[in-house]
Amino acid sequence: MSSDTRSRIQAVARELFLQQGVQNTSLRQISERLGITKPALYYHFASRDDLVRSIVQPLIEDVERFVATREPGGEARRLLEDYFELIWRHRDVTVMIVRELHTLGYMDLGQRMFDWRRRLIELLLGPGITQEQRIRATVALGGMSDCTVEYAHLAAEEVKPTAVDAAAAALGLPQTAM
Repeated sequence: MSSDTRSRIQAVARELFLQQGVQNTSLRQISERLGITKPALYYHFASRDDLVRSIVQPLIEDVERFVATREPGGEARRLLEDYFELIWRHRDVTVMIVRELHTLGYMDLGQRMFDWRRRLIELLLGPGITQEQRIRATVALGGMSDCTVEYAHLAAEEVKPTAVDAAAAALGLPQTAM
């Protein structure tokens, strides 16, 4: 029951953070929406920052697992497809971050995102790449991430093929038959 309450708090908080922003959402609003007392909410989360961290943490864990378990030299298009699926699953957190960039300060998320991007570029293109290749890879990965924010309201199957094809094109990879 306790983990159910915790999950419900996170779900309502995520919804309010997306609608109003993190800074404009109070713990009181969250507790009122849930029909619980503020002390009950504090039982699960010590602060709004603690609650935000709990919402961002799954993204961090999933991306860190993704970049740690992949080997360089794999099939680049498959990596792009898998990465798109990963970031699509966490698009609500990405939207939350983009709307309020101060959330990058949570858990040093800004630096982590740059580290992830560098590792993904290495996985996609290997070591010893040119500056042009690095820039193309940054455009490819950043463009796919932007698609998860800009088109979050669409179904994944409407966004993924075009986003992955565009990323592949930026990298100079062969295109799929459309």
